[in-house]
Amino acid sequence: MEALYVFCVGMLTFCGIFLCLRGRTFPVVLGLTLLSYAVNLFLFSSGRLQLDGAAILGISDSYTDPLPQALVLTAIVIGFAMIAFVVILAMRARADLGNDFVDGREPPDADQAIKPTRGKV
Repeated sequence: MEALYVFCVGMLTFCGIFLCLRGRTFPVVLGLTLLSYAVNLFLFSSGRLQLDGAAILGISDSYTDPLPQALVLTAIVIGFAMIAFVVILAMRARADLGNDFVDGREPPDADQAIKPTRGKV
């Protein structure tokens, strides 16, 4: 079970970094979202995954650490605010620049980049 959990966190991290390296803003926003999910799962696993464990003393024989749960809740709120801010920035950049590339410049087309030279050596 732990190996599957580690694989899922690693895959979310890999996909998030891959999407953050794209040239358009929408994949970057999705990549940031996936990275925040991966961090939340990592923080949640730092409290030792335990079934039927209570976070309140006196209810169960086995207890879990409530601190990672509080950290994850805080990270969810901060991540949501960050993603909303980045989406607004992307919409504003799209309105001002007319495109949604990260650096604001469209890459040259393949047809325009390689122009055939006729008669010139």
